[in-house]
Amino acid sequence: MMSRQAFLCSLGSLYLSLLFVFLLMDVYARPANNSALKEKPADSKDENEILPPDHLNGVKMEMDGHLNKEFHQEVFLGKEMEEFEEDSEPRKNRKKLMAIFSKVDVNNDKKISAKEMQRWIMEKTDEHFQEAVEENKMHFRAVDPDGDGHVSWDEYKVKFLASKGFNEKEIAEKIKNNEELKIDEETQEVLDNLKDRWYQADNPPPDLLLNEEEFLSFLHPEHSRGMLKFMVKEIIRDLDQDKDKKLTLSEFISLPVGTVENQQAQDIDDDWVKDRRKEFEEVIDANHDGIVTMEELE
Repeated sequence: MMSRQAFLCSLGSLYLSLLFVFLLMDVYARPANNSALKEKPADSKDENEILPPDHLNGVKMEMDGHLNKEFHQEVFLGKEMEEFEEDSEPRKNRKKLMAIFSKVDVNNDKKISAKEMQRWIMEKTDEHFQEAVEENKMHFRAVDPDGDGHVSWDEYKVKFLASKGFNEKEIAEKIKNNEELKIDEETQEVLDNLKDRWYQADNPPPDLLLNEEEFLSFLHPEHSRGMLKFMVKEIIRDLDQDKDKKLTLSEFISLPVGTVENQQAQDIDDDWVKDRRKEFEEVIDANHDGIVTMEELE
């Protein structure tokens, strides 16, 4: 796993180059992400949120290859982003933004230099890192009830299925006795994907047990170079229609599964495709040859 300092520095450089078109813009809703990973019971408690989130704060791209529409706001506002409400008065948000501006403007010259912006973004990036670490501690305790500092795949599997509404004691007993589990096809597909990610997070020497640090890589692959590589492979797998391990523009901008029900939804889809086209051509396709390789995507 790469060091935290190296990780923050690399992200800081990326954020600085992408930031200056970011805030107080109309953020159009992306076509709905139908990933089964995001489904959860309505009464699910925070401590049971043990799924790797699709939305990774402060990262340009989601786990499924879709753009993080709030990326620029997240890397600039950090925790303050929660104070900016979509339906709040522009005047209120303007005041909040002015207060943040004054924090960024360290020398009080009423201007923000590149150095001041970089310092601020690094600070916000560190906030994202710390938040993920703290959340990971809580979630790790939820799946490690005996407190031995390690979690097996079977232990996690029990907690995951319990969070999906299955009887925890019954599931645990069946797994212990190697009995067949009656799981719907969609849930089984999610489990298979999670198992692949679980094994990837298991650092050498592999023991099929995750400690707290490895569990952080499992939940938040943005904090692990090895897991980022695995995340790229997943994105390629999901979008690569001809299976050549490369992405063309048409593959990258393909709309999610679903139908457009009205003109408003069609407009949203059009904006979403436009954003993905721009991302492909201006950011990801580094050599502008119309093809995105795994190296470029990473």
